Amino acid sequence: MAQSRSMVAREGRTNQRYSANGERLVTGIVPLSSDKYYVLLIGSSRRGGWVLPKGGWELDEATAQEAAVREAWEEGGLICRVTYDLGMIPETRPPQQVTAEAPRAAYHFFEATVEKLEERWPEMHRSRQWMSFAQAEVALADRPELLDALRRSTMRR
Repeated sequence: MAQSRSMVAREGRTNQRYSANGERLVTGIVPLSSDKYYVLLIGSSRRGGWVLPKGGWELDEATAQEAAVREAWEEGGLICRVTYDLGMIPETRPPQQVTAEAPRAAYHFFEATVEKLEERWPEMHRSRQWMSFAQAEVALADRPELLDALRRSTMRR
């Protein structure tokens, strides 16, 4: 699949897809090394700590997979090949944490093999770090949807 490699990250939610029940459709990647011993985590731009690359599926993207690959490029400079569909992961935040700025979301994650890490990418202010499964479990402990995606992957434990 050819990737758009614009050096400008998409912003805003005007092009965002929502489910029939109003959930924001979010896609993401569990980016693994070719031997599956390491996962590449991205520095969170909002909370600090580490996250998996993820973001909104937009109206001009034909598939959730296409959106996930774009997010991996924008957030971490990853050129990757999707290997598995990890399925839908439900929102787990309590209702009081759901706001107009952070609406309820439905997550669709994919496992991918990282083929290349670019030296320049749209969100270069974010750091990236390879971690073992045990390290990633600790790093993602406060993000149940990301932890679920990691655990669904075929990464070596």
